[in-house]
Amino acid sequence: MVALTSITPQSCLQSKLHPATFTCYLNSLNENISFPLKRRRSLLRLTIESAATKPAKSPAEEEWSTKRELLLEKRVRSVDVKEALRLQQENNFVILDVRPEAEFKEGRPPGAINVQIYRLIKEWTAWDIARRVAFAFFGILSGTEENPEFMQSVESKLDKTSKIIVACSFGGTMKPTQNLPQGQQSRSLIAAYLLVLNGYANVFHLEGGLNQWFKEDLPIELEE
Repeated sequence: MVALTSITPQSCLQSKLHPATFTCYLNSLNENISFPLKRRRSLLRLTIESAATKPAKSPAEEEWSTKRELLLEKRVRSVDVKEALRLQQENNFVILDVRPEAEFKEGRPPGAINVQIYRLIKEWTAWDIARRVAFAFFGILSGTEENPEFMQSVESKLDKTSKIIVACSFGGTMKPTQNLPQGQQSRSLIAAYLLVLNGYANVFHLEGGLNQWFKEDLPIELEE
């Protein structure tokens, strides 16, 4: 089974027809997708007919190029997992784990703080139903949506002077490659963008994500 982090404006384009028609594409930026490359490139399309109206675009839904530009401007630096551990132990950096709470409980760096940037879809508006149908098309029974309380939760736990390393499962990257000239966004990079957008000045990003942390057998703690 695959998992979509979210269905974003770059993967769902609303036409001017009424009822609204949504053409939903497999989000190639999603860090959790495991479809074969050939299938991803085919941009599987799903058209959903509904009377849904999409809410106004949130900052998290900005184009990746816009997010990346601000992250580079604010000098958000990517660090590997060993550097992140050193910064945590020696320089009082806090690891902000933005994965879902269930994943956080299964294992995380000691002392990490969890604020999920996406959550299970809660409401049953026409738009939410349309998104549920889109997720179901890919075999996902529990779709996710942006957590509207993300920044409020972060601000309740970390002040603007906190030194933060944002982490998710795979990390994404701002480094250009031949196939990805602007790198690849991820939940942690989206979260880092929201943090600097809201005045956080000491924000780092975990390159390779927590999967790399676990792979290198660095310290972890589990839910008791």
